Amino acid sequence: MDRASAQALVDAGVVAVVDAVAIISGRYPNLGPRTLADAGVLIVDSVGAAGLAAISDGATLRIHDGTVYVADEEVATGRALDSAGVVAEMERAQSGLATQLAGLTHNSTELLRREQDLLLHGLGVPRLATRVARRPALVVVRDYDYDTELAAVRPFVREQHPVVVAVGAAAEALRAVGVRPDVVVVDAEDDLPSAATLRAARDVVVRIDPGSAPPIVEQIERLGIRPALVETAVAPEDAALVLVDAAGPTVIVAVGMRVTVAELLDSQRPGAAGAFLTRLKVGPRLVDAAAVPHLYSGRVRPWHLMLVMLAGLVALAAAVSVTPVGQEWADSLTAALSDLYDQAVELFS
Repeated sequence: MDRASAQALVDAGVVAVVDAVAIISGRYPNLGPRTLADAGVLIVDSVGAAGLAAISDGATLRIHDGTVYVADEEVATGRALDSAGVVAEMERAQSGLATQLAGLTHNSTELLRREQDLLLHGLGVPRLATRVARRPALVVVRDYDYDTELAAVRPFVREQHPVVVAVGAAAEALRAVGVRPDVVVVDAEDDLPSAATLRAARDVVVRIDPGSAPPIVEQIERLGIRPALVETAVAPEDAALVLVDAAGPTVIVAVGMRVTVAELLDSQRPGAAGAFLTRLKVGPRLVDAAAVPHLYSGRVRPWHLMLVMLAGLVALAAAVSVTPVGQEWADSLTAALSDLYDQAVELFS
């Protein structure tokens, strides 16, 4: 189980997960079980196909020490995993990383051979109407933790006004929080964002497989939008990175993207090789959204200047107060305040 699937279960409010097989296969340390354990979800794995088949849909279960009961009848037995058990299993699975990395390297080599024009030379990358050169760019994917990362970079977005690039469903998510995407990148195989979202963007880019003519292009054209096309086998988020990088931004902030080798392997998708290669290509400009709050403290705000001015006035007043002129001013001010107080008391009495 990968992290995205586990997070979906946690968000749905599940209290237990029963798996027919080992939830950590040992091929690599998948991140899903850790997400479940950290959320307090009870995990029972290796109950077998027969054990899982004995649990009918809609049945009320009771789970105790790895045994699953239906109406006090034992129907399946497996291994109960707590946080410590998950950590131990993941440590043992580290040994499988070498094999997985070897496969990733092989797939990356094959992909680079087929996509070298795009990934190495930038050929086939469409020109955007949005001005990207010498501006920061924000590329948003609706993957796990994207909402937390997006909230963390809101000061950066508000003050630096980056080019906002939304990939697929992220376009609707951004508009829901009041951020209008400048560029929307969609995949030919995925559902389209709403017509209002597409029309609000200055550029709409469709990732298509090389040599294909998907009907989604005609759908977009019927909305009065002329989309740009990028022919590549890499995933739409990786195509978005290549697209933005070719336009010459100062920095690319990635929101909701998998950035570590463990996360790429955990995604269990064929596009892991494409993600690996595109991150190598845009590496000098790419910054993960989680790092932005540590690197960017924000612009100087008006209240910052007011605090500095106030501190200066306090220091000036303190310096003047110890001089003879300052003492004379202080005595005059004290007398004036005293007279004002007496007049106020007399007025209200």
